[in-house]
Amino acid sequence: MGLVGVGRMGHVLTDSLLRIEGIQLVAIADIWDYAREYGRKYLKANKIIVNAYENHEDLLAGEKDLQAVIVATPDVWHAPVTNDCLKAGKDVYCEKMMSNTLEAARSMVQTMRATGKLLQIGHQRRSNPRYLFARNRLIREARICGRLTAANAQWNRGVTVDFGWPKKSDMRPEQLARYGYADMHQFRNWRWFHKLGGGPLSDLGAHQIDMFNWFLDARPRSVMAAGGMDYYQTHEWYDNAMVVYEYGLPEGVVRAFYQVQTTTSAGGGYFEYFMGDNGSLKISENPNQTALYREERAPKEYWAELVKKNYLREKKAAPAEATGTKVDVRESKELVGYDIPVSFNKKIHQPHLENFFKAIRGEAKLNCPADEALASEAVIFKANEAIAAKRTLDITKADTEA
Repeated sequence: MGLVGVGRMGHVLTDSLLRIEGIQLVAIADIWDYAREYGRKYLKANKIIVNAYENHEDLLAGEKDLQAVIVATPDVWHAPVTNDCLKAGKDVYCEKMMSNTLEAARSMVQTMRATGKLLQIGHQRRSNPRYLFARNRLIREARICGRLTAANAQWNRGVTVDFGWPKKSDMRPEQLARYGYADMHQFRNWRWFHKLGGGPLSDLGAHQIDMFNWFLDARPRSVMAAGGMDYYQTHEWYDNAMVVYEYGLPEGVVRAFYQVQTTTSAGGGYFEYFMGDNGSLKISENPNQTALYREERAPKEYWAELVKKNYLREKKAAPAEATGTKVDVRESKELVGYDIPVSFNKKIHQPHLENFFKAIRGEAKLNCPADEALASEAVIFKANEAIAAKRTLDITKADTEA
């Protein structure tokens, strides 16, 4: 296999690849020689010798025996690189978002279908054992939440400075222009520019909005959103967004709220929260953020049976504070908390990569093929449209298909 893109995301994926048996990484490509050389030396230190190329065309031309390619470039290059690799007969794992435009994302699905090759998109929560258990066993089988009535998610980050770079490592202006970058600042901070990335909803929200669709097993029928460039002066994309999707499920309406802030960590924490009339599930890639809560009306006996089946693990109740403060009669009683008894000790991207390799060997189906990823990512593009339009937009089935 080969790896195209040896930047920050490429290093994250490499750390997972180093822990997976049965694969051989033989080549890397990156347009920045500084990143390319760093990646080559890092792999060599881990006793992996690779050929290093400037771009994916050179990699495909130089490596005739590749079976698969991992794509971890900036979003604008996902579609061109992925489509070329699929047409060259390679199975592809491409990081999310599929692209910075819906049209380019659709082209990836079309190329996947035309070539018959595998295309996994890096929405890695779909392969996380804790997420799979929560969705398949707790939400679907046990119906632990009862009727789902609402959902929310957030991913906030504190103020950060833009990425810099070692000054002696500048790319030549003509090389930057060849790959679509105005200068080194834009190259290093591509996520904040319209022609290169999709903004915070794309970078952070994509994972969590995908979970709305996956857990609810539906696509939203409308979206309203607000956001703005309220803080940073050197960016094109807004630095915050608040989004509300409306889902029409057979049992009733579910509204899902998503928030992303890049000007405050808001105390930290990134999670998805699914709420129902019998219980609520809060889940995160961080196990410390994961919990279930039983509503007072939910049958205690049923939840006790789920504990016996090892579907749940009851949390130890914290000692009550003897403050003497009277609780407002309108306030719900404090809920009983539970844990999900599923853990794993792998890097968070590793199970998703393992699923990809198993699918290549015919041992599994992809957990996030490109057509399913497109359905989730299309509603993120729609949310960006809603922010620009400053009104509620309908989402049709045609909007989410190739």
